[in-house]
Amino acid sequence: MIISLVGYMGSGKSHISKILSEKTNFKLIDLDKEISRRNKLTISEIFDKKGEIYFRKLEREVLEEILASEENVILSLGGGTPVYYNNMEIINHSSKSVFLRASVATLSERLLKQKEKRPLIANISDENLPEFIAKHLFERNTFYNKAQINVVTDAREPKDIVDEILEKLYL
Repeated sequence: MIISLVGYMGSGKSHISKILSEKTNFKLIDLDKEISRRNKLTISEIFDKKGEIYFRKLEREVLEEILASEENVILSLGGGTPVYYNNMEIINHSSKSVFLRASVATLSERLLKQKEKRPLIANISDENLPEFIAKHLFERNTFYNKAQINVVTDAREPKDIVDEILEKLYL
């Protein structure tokens, strides 16, 4: 079984995937880290040097390869992964998908502390961040909502989120 975590940046995919991996003894794969490792470049460097179109093609190739060749994996996906090509259909076909849903207020609070690590929002003013997130979420929720399981992460302990995911997966 492959469990794919989708959601906006700051929704908790990286943190929850680590706990899920420990609890299930499944291998953990972070798609962005895997792309970086294979290319010996950070995601920001790939975007800067080769552009987003190149990155999205690469992302698709690595995603397909992982979904076709791995078993017993927790797969943490980039926030944009479900939006491009027909990635969400492939994710749902080859894995159990989980949307980690967080409110604009929660995401804004979390991302304000991480702006310098997030190229997409690094240059957005603090006061404009909630509006940017709301607009982006509106565009992406159509894709995120295709996930087979939907879990709200606002004001919840990571352990409780993981327990809910496992309960909904009957694990």
